[in-house]
Amino acid sequence: MKQKRLLAVMLFLLLAVLPSCKSDDDDDLIGKWYRVSDFDGLARYAASSFTIGNKGYLVCGYDNKKCLSDLWVYDIEMDSWTQLASFPGTARHTAVAFTVNEKGYLGTGYDKENYLKDFWEYNPAGNTWEQKADFPGSARYGAVGFGVAGKGYIGCGYDGNYLKDFYSFNPSTNAWEQIISIGGSKRTGATSFVINDEAYVCCGLNNGDYVNDFWKYNPSTGLWTQLRDISDTSDDDYDDDYNIVRTNGVAFVIDGAAYIACGESGSVRSDTWKYSPATDLWENVAKFKGTARTSTASFSSGERGFIVSGKSSTLCFDDIWELHPYEYDDDDY
Repeated sequence: MKQKRLLAVMLFLLLAVLPSCKSDDDDDLIGKWYRVSDFDGLARYAASSFTIGNKGYLVCGYDNKKCLSDLWVYDIEMDSWTQLASFPGTARHTAVAFTVNEKGYLGTGYDKENYLKDFWEYNPAGNTWEQKADFPGSARYGAVGFGVAGKGYIGCGYDGNYLKDFYSFNPSTNAWEQIISIGGSKRTGATSFVINDEAYVCCGLNNGDYVNDFWKYNPSTGLWTQLRDISDTSDDDYDDDYNIVRTNGVAFVIDGAAYIACGESGSVRSDTWKYSPATDLWENVAKFKGTARTSTASFSSGERGFIVSGKSSTLCFDDIWELHPYEYDDDDY
């Protein structure tokens, strides 16, 4: 009888403890997402974005009905939106945008009928757009681009075929130059970021497969270096939990580390991964707090990072979220 009572007490205590335990899916991941002031314009996806100082710029995109050409600026310090001079070129989505020398640049994309290759400069000082020399590669959408060391770069994408060619743009001469192609796979919907004057390119889609090779570009040497794959392809332990591959994801940089979130790989994603260039390793951090989505845009001042817009199925979004990378989200406990 005493044994039965002891067993009953132990069972009760076990059941009392279990609800407070966390499952493997509830790991205490660092990072907390905050929703900030909603985007004032139309909800959209496949918009382009660039950051100048403490202001993020969102331009073009698609709202499930039409391509858009409006330009908006988000003041990171004031948490407020202002509409600026609309993009004067063809309305489009899935274009490339980046920043070089305090000016924004936008080119390539798709207008629902045509692949595009025109290229434009935005000057925030005068709130003006100026057309520049056309992108010299084939007209395309889903390309990847970045600005680093005083030049802009565009490559990869889709023009009816998957691509891996790359070109650099010199703003001082308004001239393009073809550079060495990125190594590894052709890709569309890739993700890029810049840390310490070197550019990184990963993710994307190629012939139905999600690309797992990862590359760094050094503008001083003009060479690409292959880094560790972003999936579990090695015999070592470091990548056993890697699940980073995706297309149409988005990246931003905070304090010298890159963060990739959202995108799709069979379904829309909300997981977030942190990359440390010193170790060439990735860490799973707090998942994006908004609705899982793809084809988002991002802003990054180097100290703060944001995700805005995007889509899930036929639903377009106009919310914007900021990641605080050193906090924990009590709501996830």
